[in-house]
Amino acid sequence: MNPGISEVILAEPRGFCAGVDRAIEIVERAIAKFGAPIYVRHEIVHNTYVVNELKAKGAIFIEELSDVPPGATLVFSAHGVSKAVEQEARDRGFSIFDATCPLVTKVHVEVAKLAKEGYEFIMIGHKGHPEVEGTMGQLSSGIHLVEDVEDVAKVAPLQTERLAVVTQTTLSVDDAADIAAAVRERFPKVREPKQQDICYATQNRQDAVKIMSPQVDLVIVVGSPTSSNSNRLRELAQRLGTESYMVDSAAELRPEWFEGKARVGITAGASAPEVLVREVIDRVRAFGAVSVRKMDGIEETIKFPLPKGLKLDDIPPPGHIS
Repeated sequence: MNPGISEVILAEPRGFCAGVDRAIEIVERAIAKFGAPIYVRHEIVHNTYVVNELKAKGAIFIEELSDVPPGATLVFSAHGVSKAVEQEARDRGFSIFDATCPLVTKVHVEVAKLAKEGYEFIMIGHKGHPEVEGTMGQLSSGIHLVEDVEDVAKVAPLQTERLAVVTQTTLSVDDAADIAAAVRERFPKVREPKQQDICYATQNRQDAVKIMSPQVDLVIVVGSPTSSNSNRLRELAQRLGTESYMVDSAAELRPEWFEGKARVGITAGASAPEVLVREVIDRVRAFGAVSVRKMDGIEETIKFPLPKGLKLDDIPPPGHIS
């Protein structure tokens, strides 16, 4: 027990975003309508608890489409897929539901549109992340990945007259801005999106941590190690000078983190459910926290529509992508 913890401050907003809500609901509805198992390419969202809950309900998570039996129902994860994966899924005749976040789809649409106009692209993102693979996979060539400012100097587009920049939606807002500035400096004619690609939820959660961090002695981020936006929240708090840790569950909290810490801030990545936040709060209370206060913050009201074909009376034909 730590008598030093006087207050827990909850970031607002935190946790699930509209894209995550939609993706989880697509899998749950598909299971309810078509029965288990439902196959999902890649983790539907990057959260261990969510994935395990869906596994228990009848979802099977795969990476290779060859692991999906003929005639099965397949869901694409919230991160999006390449054109090659989409075409292979069609060719195999699966009943397909696309849970790609609409904000990721917006980036895909922009890439397709500008590519027809002869543009090449610089993509700011993390190599190997499924969203980056999906976006870069919208084209067979002409899209160049940069992970940091140093990478910008190495980019070698075939031409610079028609060059556009796109961004992974879950990056650090500040890091992405620095890299975009380096791109503009090297390629002054580069075309940038009318609205930044980093999604509203990523922006809002990072803004909340910027407000919360100076008010607390320790920041706990609830999120899985594979979650890009959760990792960025922990890094941001650390960069602002506040000790910070990321945990997948309350069981990972360590009493020594809280020694001498009077105020503890808690937030959660966009794929982390509120039930995990509540469990973390309970554990911090057990360490001696006296009170819990929620910050003032933006109230998110965005909701994305579900794809067609998930109503009980609407069964899509094989090979169709909803």
